[in-house]
Amino acid sequence: MDEGGTPLLPDSLIYQIFLSLGPADVLAAGLVCRRWQAVSRDEFLWREQFYRYYQVARDVPRHPAATSWYEEFRRLYDTVPCVEVQTLKEHTDQVLHLSFSHSGYQFASCSKDCTVKIWSNDLTISLLHSADMRPYNWSYTQFSQFNQDDSLLLASGVFLGPHNSSSGEIAVISLDNFALLSRVRNKPYDVFGCWLTETSLISGNLHRIGDITSCSVLWLNNAFQVRARVPPAAAPSLAWCPPAVSHPQDVESENVNVVKRLFKIQNLNASTIRTVMVADCSRFDSPDLLLDAGGPPGRVFDLGSDSEDEAAGPGPGPAPARTKEGLRRFLDGLLDGRAQSQLSEHALETRVAELLAQGRTKPPEHSMADARKLLIFTTGCLTYSPHQIGIKQILPHQMTTAGPVLGEGRGSDAFFDALDHVIDVHGHIIGMGLSPDNRYLYVNSRAWPSGSVVADPMQPPPIAEEIDLLVFDLKTMREVKRALRAHRAYTPNDECFFIFLDVSRDFVASGAEDRHGYIWDRHYNICLAKLRHQDVVNSVVFSPQEQELLLTASDDATIKAWRSPRTVRIHQAPRPRPHPFLSWFASQRR
Repeated sequence: MDEGGTPLLPDSLIYQIFLSLGPADVLAAGLVCRRWQAVSRDEFLWREQFYRYYQVARDVPRHPAATSWYEEFRRLYDTVPCVEVQTLKEHTDQVLHLSFSHSGYQFASCSKDCTVKIWSNDLTISLLHSADMRPYNWSYTQFSQFNQDDSLLLASGVFLGPHNSSSGEIAVISLDNFALLSRVRNKPYDVFGCWLTETSLISGNLHRIGDITSCSVLWLNNAFQVRARVPPAAAPSLAWCPPAVSHPQDVESENVNVVKRLFKIQNLNASTIRTVMVADCSRFDSPDLLLDAGGPPGRVFDLGSDSEDEAAGPGPGPAPARTKEGLRRFLDGLLDGRAQSQLSEHALETRVAELLAQGRTKPPEHSMADARKLLIFTTGCLTYSPHQIGIKQILPHQMTTAGPVLGEGRGSDAFFDALDHVIDVHGHIIGMGLSPDNRYLYVNSRAWPSGSVVADPMQPPPIAEEIDLLVFDLKTMREVKRALRAHRAYTPNDECFFIFLDVSRDFVASGAEDRHGYIWDRHYNICLAKLRHQDVVNSVVFSPQEQELLLTASDDATIKAWRSPRTVRIHQAPRPRPHPFLSWFASQRR
């Protein structure tokens, strides 16, 4: 100011100068005087700082819950869990998966060391319990999930066996006394399994029909099912529970109504159902964050009345009769030599399987009005590589194990269940996760080359090293946003493994094979942080009660806890020292 107190620089000029500074310099300049501080908090200034610093596209609006551009800049800078606060080294081999309890007080980890570890999530994380699954002939543990009231833990593992073995098992562990309550066969093991209700879980089984044709059966199991019918309170300790296995083939007559077949689905071209999860439809109309549709609707195919078979027009006679007639004509053509030169052995098997299933497949449901939950899983139709997401509605009468055992009430086993929706990602799916409101499905996929054609189901197209993180709206069945990118993977099709991702209210995180975990903002579609490990990062998980806490699990046999800069400052802030008079007064009262 001059001698008369008049500012030498007008606010407009100070504003232009501040525009050329970085965020830290703007904040520092704002400490000089009140006038500069007022300019340094200008909304238009921080709008420019935001778009420039975070490299957000200018057509992307501010987050709907944001109150100002300055506060929004600070949110992305200060609340992302990117500060390493603790490293857990209790596992002795690769850590494959992490899962939080719904309360956020506990989490579980699975590892190649064949243990399931349960941890207490205090300010300093500590180990509560370690369950060794080797006495049950497990090779390693791979997945876990807490039930809705956090009283039970589902743990999934892989059996010891030959290299190409696909058998696994699901164990249910009580979190009151860490007793093993039941075990259920699970095939293939990468079905993983999941909870449908607080006391019932979904497992899988696989039946080979031909060289590249099979049938996947999804079962609903009671969590407390044990062969000896031991009540939960009297269940033996996990350390000495006998290795009795409860699964559909072992159900005895006294165990009626504890196992129920949900769906029976035909697999073609060496594909199988894997990675089952359940989405709750009740919150679709009130999502935490509403994402605008921005992707092409062509990825999703509704398999209802517009299916290819029905679109061709109704033929005379019942469907089974038409199928048999079509199959007879097709086989007659083969015998006459008219079709033999056009089909390989695998293509012939697939064609015959398709014809046999046409009249034996229950059509999909036409309306989602009655659906309470959606069953979601990876599948395929062209190759063994999982390139599609299958979706089946779960209706109210299917939500309980009460009813006919082993699907006997279905009348006949001579039919399959058709999928309600199919999402084809044209690539190898290596991870899936639901938003907290269950409306949005996030998918890690490694894309096939554009225009690639699968000629042999045993030789899928090569897959990209760059991982695409795709987003689908389960209410509209449309792809939304653009793919999130930054993370990478390097293994080929036949060695691909699952990389678990997780979604919080504002962020989405994923592991990667490039030794980093990644965090993106869900609204702005930008990468906010890279979290370093010494090897592949297999799994990430946010605390459901505090999205500023993230855990990462790696092949380096460690689990790392990450907190936001804001929470680190809060936890490290010195506690206020009591006033001397108050200290003296308190000592006199003793």
